[in-house]
Amino acid sequence: MTTRLRIVIVFALASIILSGCSGLKKMKNNADQIQYRVTPEVLETHAGKVDLGVDGRFPAKYFNKKATLVITPVLKYDGGETAYSPVTVQGEKVMGNNRVISYTSGGNVAYKDATNFSDAMRLSELEVRIRATKGAASLDFEPVVIAKGVIATSTMVANVPKAILGVRREANNTGKYDPYIDPFQRVVPDEMVADILYLINRAELRNEEVSKDDIQQLLSYTSDANQDDRKNLKGVEVSAYASPDGSLDLNTDLSAKRERSSSSFLESELKKAGVNINLRTKYTPEDWDGFKEKLEQSNIQDKELILRVLSMYTDPEVREREIKNLSSAFTQIADEILPQLRRAKLQTSIELIGKTDEEILALAESNPSALNPAELLYAATLVEDLDRKLKIYNSFQTAYPNDWRGPNNAGFVLIQQMKYTDAKPLFEKAERLKNDEPIIKNNLGAATLAEGNIEAAEVLFGAASGAGNEVNYNLGIVSLKKADYSRANQYFRNFADTNTALAKILTGDNNGALNDLESFQRPNCFMKEYLKAVVGARTARESLLFDSLKKAVEYNVGMKQMAKTDMEFVKYFDNAQFKAIVQ
Repeated sequence: MTTRLRIVIVFALASIILSGCSGLKKMKNNADQIQYRVTPEVLETHAGKVDLGVDGRFPAKYFNKKATLVITPVLKYDGGETAYSPVTVQGEKVMGNNRVISYTSGGNVAYKDATNFSDAMRLSELEVRIRATKGAASLDFEPVVIAKGVIATSTMVANVPKAILGVRREANNTGKYDPYIDPFQRVVPDEMVADILYLINRAELRNEEVSKDDIQQLLSYTSDANQDDRKNLKGVEVSAYASPDGSLDLNTDLSAKRERSSSSFLESELKKAGVNINLRTKYTPEDWDGFKEKLEQSNIQDKELILRVLSMYTDPEVREREIKNLSSAFTQIADEILPQLRRAKLQTSIELIGKTDEEILALAESNPSALNPAELLYAATLVEDLDRKLKIYNSFQTAYPNDWRGPNNAGFVLIQQMKYTDAKPLFEKAERLKNDEPIIKNNLGAATLAEGNIEAAEVLFGAASGAGNEVNYNLGIVSLKKADYSRANQYFRNFADTNTALAKILTGDNNGALNDLESFQRPNCFMKEYLKAVVGARTARESLLFDSLKKAVEYNVGMKQMAKTDMEFVKYFDNAQFKAIVQ
């Protein structure tokens, strides 16, 4: 190539580049005509993200038809910067697939993106950086600041999920008190029942009946309760019955005679044992209730039909007639059911008097295996010191290693001490002992949420449904962290503390938040006062703002630095009273 030709090419290229630069320089010089509307005006963080929405407006006669702009929003803060995703727009004559901006009429660009929040972003500037190209030419515009700061109020969640104390187990269906299942009761009702059976149409006592084991056991039970200081003999009752066959007059007389004979026997025997008590007595001429109960428990073939007869008729004589009409069934009834209804029921009711608080606590700390589970669990409620409570629950684990309440309750105390990591293995141990207990699911969820695993915690709280209000509170924390503030308010409706107030602040209910904070009775709580200051700033109540902020920094000096960078207070950064508090 000749030197002349090279010179011509160089000049041609230079001409093209200079032409491109000329167009881009004009766009750069007029960049102040581009309008930006940021939503929200002050950025906010929710669920760990800083969402950004920008509507950009390019005026008419601005956008060069052959130009392309790459626009990048960038958050700048002390120690670094974070760029959002770039967006590209182009002029009408550019061959590309980007948003086209008309030279004649201009155009809009709607932009949305999000980035992870970091604490340094509280004091920051959001600037727009633009790189323009036209052909081989390129040019960087001067950055433009379009927003300042990030409101980080949503990060002020107190991640202190609630655990539940294990004090219950499955229902006891035996009808008897079982200290291994029921919650602790110092005074526990108990009773014993025995029947004296009579021959048909007779009211005389038979020796083989009154000497039966269950009659003798009832007499011993009553005598023992009368003598034992730990037992209170409440009453002894005799109820006599006739079976519902025969005439009503006959059965009335028969049941009355049975009541007298059985009462005389029992009164005499108790007197011999030194028990002086007035018997309660009654008689029932025809025991239809007992008949129905025994029939339901039997294997009589036509029992469903007979039960329908009982439900259809209330007149005793009609009932008896209709049942007798079922001849085959009545024969079986006469042999199996009616003899059991010719009886006198003897019943002794007592109260079991438990150990005193002093006795229980002394044994809990010296010889815990001498207490039953209900007593040992109760002992832990008698001390305020958390270390002493923990020692009792650890003793429970040793004495009753297969009972889930031991490790669960030890974990509960550790959570009261804010030791979530130490508590989790104990909850896992409790779950191995009883994997379907909703209380344990909640407590495992609390430990998991404290670790920061929101999704896994939420699953566990779902499995804990019905365990108590604590589950709802914990789900409220989950909702706060997921930025579902309306749902958080629903879960928090039975509580009032800093988290419930935060949920209300984030949904715009400042008065409700203030009510919760005033109701929250925790002395010297810096977060309570700090959130009251936020409410004061949001509602332009300066006395509330300054008084509360002053208390917050008195309780926790670290809140000074927080307030200095908190965009909730941006209007007061230059206020002398504010500066005096946070300096």
